[in-house]
Amino acid sequence: MKSKKNLLKQLDNLPHFSKNSLLQLASQLGLKNSTVDTYISRFLRHKEILQLKRGLYVSADFFAKNKNDISYSFYLANILRTPSYISSWTALQYYNLATEAIRSITSVTQKVTRDYETRAGTFSYQSIKKELFSDYSLEKGKFDFYIASPSKALFDLLYFRTNQFRGIKFEEINKMIEELRIDIEEMGEEERKKFYEKIKKYIP
Repeated sequence: MKSKKNLLKQLDNLPHFSKNSLLQLASQLGLKNSTVDTYISRFLRHKEILQLKRGLYVSADFFAKNKNDISYSFYLANILRTPSYISSWTALQYYNLATEAIRSITSVTQKVTRDYETRAGTFSYQSIKKELFSDYSLEKGKFDFYIASPSKALFDLLYFRTNQFRGIKFEEINKMIEELRIDIEEMGEEERKKFYEKIKKYIP
């Protein structure tokens, strides 16, 4: 039982961990691989760790201490599906450009579209083609995360909402933005310019 407590104590310091990293920690404590599988089952049953997806976890203690830090949620979103970046409604709210309530953390990925319902939250991923997987940066802080620029976050939102701008005219864009209650005037002149330049590549 002492080795179990020692293992859990080390996990409490990690923002996330995989089964492979758990096996490495366990070997340093002299534990067998079969023992680790047993511990994982016990940790999950006693809610001492949370499963994000198969083979990926976070300790309940670490999550409880950081769950109200939005950067931690964004960090987990990046980890859960790689590569990906925060975008759409989630990024626009982060930049104070939208007031839409966030029910899930929305990201963009090159992988297939998928949602994850976890005890750490709901994470939604929208698939985009390779050439549009761009214009995002690393936001550094207590927890680092990749997030779209304001202009790309708005572009991504409309791109998916209109099924890649099919049947949409350029002059309709501002009305759509207004109906979505997005304050594009707060975006900044350079970002607004970038946004309209992106749109013009798709809309005649």
